[in-house]
Amino acid sequence: MEHINKNRLFLASCLALITTAMTFAIRARLETVFGPEGVGLTLEQIGYAFTPAFFGFTLAMLFGGPLVDFLGIKKITWMAFVTHAIGIIWTIMADSMTSLFLATLFVGIGNGMVEAALNPMIASMYTNEKTKMLNRFHVWFPGGIVIGSLVGWLVMDVLGLSWQIMVATLFIPAIIYGVLFYGQKFPVTERVQMGISNSKMFSSIGKPLFLFMVFCMFLTAASELGTTQRIESLLKQSVEVPLLVLAFINGIMALGRMFAGQVVHKLKPAGMLLYSAIFTFIGLWLLTVTSGGMVFLAAAVFAIGVTFFWPTMLGFVAEYLPETGALGLSIMGGAGMFSVSLVLPIMGNLMDNASPGEALRTMSILPAILIIAFLGLNVYMKRSKTLKA
Repeated sequence: MEHINKNRLFLASCLALITTAMTFAIRARLETVFGPEGVGLTLEQIGYAFTPAFFGFTLAMLFGGPLVDFLGIKKITWMAFVTHAIGIIWTIMADSMTSLFLATLFVGIGNGMVEAALNPMIASMYTNEKTKMLNRFHVWFPGGIVIGSLVGWLVMDVLGLSWQIMVATLFIPAIIYGVLFYGQKFPVTERVQMGISNSKMFSSIGKPLFLFMVFCMFLTAASELGTTQRIESLLKQSVEVPLLVLAFINGIMALGRMFAGQVVHKLKPAGMLLYSAIFTFIGLWLLTVTSGGMVFLAAAVFAIGVTFFWPTMLGFVAEYLPETGALGLSIMGGAGMFSVSLVLPIMGNLMDNASPGEALRTMSILPAILIIAFLGLNVYMKRSKTLKA
């Protein structure tokens, strides 16, 4: 890693992830701007308008993942910056479902390129601490959502300024990460370092363990992001300022990921995932039966559950299936975001025709399935360790 400034690259990566995360919080606040009481879209229509944030992310990761090895991390990072800028500008000018859809698509592609380039970069820079450093990097997803939630609340609810000004604040972290990346030497991906061939990489993504993790990623991501992305509508009957609940959830997540190293050491990735599924299930169930101040207690349990989901899923693949390379990490991230693009309109339909509580009850089925799946994963990992011993 000579001539590579790891600290500067890691800092720039964190700011790129802050930009990504702030888009999630600010988009959650835009739900009321474009909803029935604002522009006049139904909650189901908003669900469709927001889906490109997730399938755009998926497309960027699935195409960007293999391209990271061929074009290099640097080029994919700059693609992220350009598409972020286009998406932010277009969002500011959005005035209909179509324009919001297209703006969200570019933001989603930018977010996907960030993950496609920077997850493998961090895995290649910190080969002996992958799960720990990926968790530390992903501190800034919930951290950025806290920042975005507080910015949205401050700009619109406290200062009474326009939603366009709220969206424009995204330029602050975006410009900073662009400046920090400018002129830097980037590492090659770990797969390239290890000399693993393309054919071995492509065959590795067909392994049963990898396919199992992709299936689980569908459920972990939908449990976390499906819930937090629609927090305004889900909790508007239970609490006065749902965006502050979102900030609270993500504050807990940021703290948890900061200290992930000790948890990884004690539980190992498979154990972390099982405990995460249990707490997520309990948290979602509690959110269906609480209101007022008790919502924050339910939200805390839910937050403890989802804290380690995303980075530990990636860390597990990077640690136990390194031959899948940047493509494997991108497929994981892409699967997670694609699942959210499917679940958002379903949740919108449930809230339009039933109730927010009904939508949360339906969502709690996902971590219930994960509890069984991760129990099986723990048994499998212990058995394979015994066989190798």
